[in-house]
Amino acid sequence: MFDISGWLQQGLFWGLSTIVVFSALMVVSSRNPVRGALFLVLAFVASSGLWLLLQAEFLALVLILVYVGAVMTLFLFVVMMLNIDTESSQKKWVRYFPFAILVALFAIGVTVYVLHQTPFATNAVSLGGVTNNIKALGNVLYTHYVLAFELAAMILLAAIVAAICLALPEQRDRLIQAPEDQVKVTKADRLKIVKM
Repeated sequence: MFDISGWLQQGLFWGLSTIVVFSALMVVSSRNPVRGALFLVLAFVASSGLWLLLQAEFLALVLILVYVGAVMTLFLFVVMMLNIDTESSQKKWVRYFPFAILVALFAIGVTVYVLHQTPFATNAVSLGGVTNNIKALGNVLYTHYVLAFELAAMILLAAIVAAICLALPEQRDRLIQAPEDQVKVTKADRLKIVKM
């Protein structure tokens, strides 16, 4: 994949990591919600670069396409459409600051604990001579796990249809089909014979 020399790889890693940490700090400290969302986009793009350094091209592409392309665009539209009262929300952060410190200390503790553990053994899937991880993932996904993959797709499709039906506002002037009325229809309701 990427054949980068050691010093260049280290430089890219530290540069992208610095960008991720800086943009994450700007997300939580920015007073303007639109700027915060844009800094989150920057954090996603830099994280995608880190995935590329780890030779995980699929995860890097998914991070760009799904999160930056879809989720953050939706966030930006919602933030721009809503009239957010930033004055009252800025007063509330002082009340929740001790809880945020506890959560941050817990996250740091878990990270330190995980980093000091011995590497765990993984059950590596035989790639069969495939060197590209996207091809390897596709081979495994559409051979060994095709039933689970299709089942997950059907569940997500049902969830999307249900969310649209629940979020759709009820409008009286709209022409909608009522299945219970269609079932009760008789021939006399639909057919009128006119003698000429």
